[in-house]
Amino acid sequence: MNMGANTKWSVLAASTIAFTVCFAVWMMFAVIGIPIKKQLNLNETQFGLLAATPVLTGSLIRLPLGMWTDRYGGRIVFFILMLACVAPIWLISEATQYWHFLVLGLFVGLAGGSFSVGIAYCARWFQKQQQGMAMGVFGAGNSGAAVTKFVAPAILLAWGWAMVPKVYAIAMLVTALIFWVLSAHDPKHLVPSTVTVKDQLAALRDPRVWKYCQYYSIVFGGYVALSLWMTKYYVTEYGFQIQTAAMLAACFSLPGGVLRAIGGWISDRYGAHPVTWWGMLISWVCLFFLSYPQTDLVIKTAKGDYNLHIGLNVWTFTALMFVMGVAWAVGKASVFKYISDEYSQNIGVISGIVGLVGAMGGFLLPIMFGVLVDITGVNSTIFMLMWGITLVSLVWMYWTEIVPGRNGVLAAMPQSQGA
Repeated sequence: MNMGANTKWSVLAASTIAFTVCFAVWMMFAVIGIPIKKQLNLNETQFGLLAATPVLTGSLIRLPLGMWTDRYGGRIVFFILMLACVAPIWLISEATQYWHFLVLGLFVGLAGGSFSVGIAYCARWFQKQQQGMAMGVFGAGNSGAAVTKFVAPAILLAWGWAMVPKVYAIAMLVTALIFWVLSAHDPKHLVPSTVTVKDQLAALRDPRVWKYCQYYSIVFGGYVALSLWMTKYYVTEYGFQIQTAAMLAACFSLPGGVLRAIGGWISDRYGAHPVTWWGMLISWVCLFFLSYPQTDLVIKTAKGDYNLHIGLNVWTFTALMFVMGVAWAVGKASVFKYISDEYSQNIGVISGIVGLVGAMGGFLLPIMFGVLVDITGVNSTIFMLMWGITLVSLVWMYWTEIVPGRNGVLAAMPQSQGA
């Protein structure tokens, strides 16, 4: 493809479509995992591991994929990655035992690594002042989580769960071919051949990188974990059928993906720090209310017992999830605005590191959700855990970004003269 003025937009569109399909595949067990759980008689912890297994490889592969993108270019890496996922996706329809699903889930999880490829690939086609927008548009492919909640239940109800991976495998193959036709390669975007792997991994010694990893483990890792868990949450907590539960769960995952593009624009305009701070703070408040379990109180009064029920009804619960999805969508974009501002020469590596750690949150959290629910029997303990993790990010941000800024202002002020 010729490097015309429209090439960058073609690359961005092709990459976003490809990432949407990859993310839909990555979240597949959020829907088909429910009938598989019933078929294999799994407990909550086993279901959490099943849903999270693809996220493990999708997390671990992000760093090497980011490094390969810097060295070989996003076009070829993205294309090969999608082709490599087609066969494992199809084979899920043939699986019959729990370990079959876990092993195949590891290979299917490679699709989730596409993020660190596309984010660096797309960003380099745009000027610095537009990179937040470009990364936000690409990151809107997270809405693939919502696509799965719309598409997979319809396929499942019509033809059974085994048809879902077959349809997804065909979709992945077709998308890979479309991506190759619409994308392009620019050798100027590659890192110099003199840059070694050791040079690329030197960023691991930068404490700022680990701070951004912590932020991303909430806004993205938490998003992935809840996208995997919420359909089942609506089924067990509110008693909905799987199709209705998936539609309600999409009220969180859809804005959590699509609005990432707006988050990129806001981050370009107002900066990474204030946008990330407010996104975290809003989600922390939402998680406080979501954490409260359904409670029945009996109050002894002079006129007899007074029964009081405290708990979120499904509409209030869904509204809070929607608000949190919006906050996290903006936060996902603003975290990567930090990266494009501070690490413009090695976006692939840094995005790979941050994406790896953030996505590992998406792997570990569903397992922790299952353990908590198995131990306590209280569904809302998953939000209590998320509330505590979000508090850690807010405290870390306050002491490393807000307090130093205030001290810098005080140091710059003229000292008052003594009498």
